[in-house]
Amino acid sequence: MTRLDELRGPGKAKRHNARTIAALTGNPGCNRRAVLDAAGVDKLKLADAVGFPGSFGQSRFALSRGNAFEAMLKADDCALLRSVLGAGDAALGYQDLGADSDDTLDDRHSRTARLLASAEAALIDHPLLTLEVAGQTVYLEPDLVAYAHEGRLQVVEIKSFAVVDGQAESAKVSAAATQAATYVLALRQLLERLGMDPLLVDHEVVLVCPRNFAMTPVAVRLDVRKQLATLRRQLSRLASVGEIIDALPAGLTFDLNQPSTELTAALEQVTPRYAPECISTCELSMFCRNEAAGTTGALGRPVREALGGIETVGEVLALASGSQPPTAEQEEAAAMLRHALRLRSEALS
Repeated sequence: MTRLDELRGPGKAKRHNARTIAALTGNPGCNRRAVLDAAGVDKLKLADAVGFPGSFGQSRFALSRGNAFEAMLKADDCALLRSVLGAGDAALGYQDLGADSDDTLDDRHSRTARLLASAEAALIDHPLLTLEVAGQTVYLEPDLVAYAHEGRLQVVEIKSFAVVDGQAESAKVSAAATQAATYVLALRQLLERLGMDPLLVDHEVVLVCPRNFAMTPVAVRLDVRKQLATLRRQLSRLASVGEIIDALPAGLTFDLNQPSTELTAALEQVTPRYAPECISTCELSMFCRNEAAGTTGALGRPVREALGGIETVGEVLALASGSQPPTAEQEEAAAMLRHALRLRSEALS
């Protein structure tokens, strides 16, 4: 049994998907998430076991709307999607690799590789890609891969959130861009293994969303080079998570069969890096938020970084009022806090 197996316990390893890989980039400094994800611990069940359950992921309404929107786009060999992509009726061929339900994951991945190598089909539905994440082979299924723009491969990501008057919610667009970047990275690695130029995969992805809350689709192009760089760094960090694990106490485990008190104690052995943004990306966020109460980290990354070295809100207030003398490292932050308190007092008076 490996150390990762010991950390996870007897449960089956929770496999990553594009959403979970994308979420890794949201808080790259969190050792707790890195360890749990590397070990394949089911964080949703863990959160429930330690007394901080919560709904996580898409609502049923969002899932059903998304499925209906995708089915409409892909009907009649992607006729509507072709129009949205500006491809015309006959400009792109079409092949659905998910049509054979008897395929194993390895079979469909092999078919994807053969199809990409031959470049016979331009619209590839249900392709299957792989990515190595902390020693695990993760299978990824993009919504669509399309040959477009002078023979270059583009990832097409279909989302059900609305683009209203040319604008969409920035957090959702950012998450979609990062998720699409995982597909771009996986595609480039596959082309490398096939002896092809990985840069044939465009760094621009196509995001297809409903326009103005109706089901009329609109296509938006996103440059994901920044997300690709962040993703590579975080995957490299997960690959070297062994150093963090080696520093943990011997015998530490997140076996879900343990009492909640022991699981809580185990979690406290791994350093977290909570930020309010974690609530939308991590299943353990409510546990970590409760744990971080009274700390500067709970107020957000900008506050924590501006007050580097000052861990608690109580210490912040003491430094601002002058009741606690600052250390040499805290002097700059303390001066800023005293000035902020002075401005507040003047405003209130």
